[in-house]
Amino acid sequence: MATALLTLIGKPGCHLCDDARELVTDVVRTLDGTPGAPEMAIEERSILDDAALSDLYLEDIPVLMINGKVHNYWRIDPDRLRTALLAVK
Repeated sequence: MATALLTLIGKPGCHLCDDARELVTDVVRTLDGTPGAPEMAIEERSILDDAALSDLYLEDIPVLMINGKVHNYWRIDPDRLRTALLAVK
């Protein structure tokens, strides 16, 4: 079975990060058990805890990665995320 690791990069107190977290969690919840959907896990990383992430993404948070590749910056589109997750092989 395919696996999708969703990494949400942000920081505490970021309202866009809070919105992204809620949306990603909702999409994962709705896809859970859907035929063809991968096993999914969500991890969060803070730019305040990682200087390299801060250098890369300070102006772009929140950033959502799927299996280590950037999927989206700033605002996450739920339909685009669903489509991307169902395409994970």
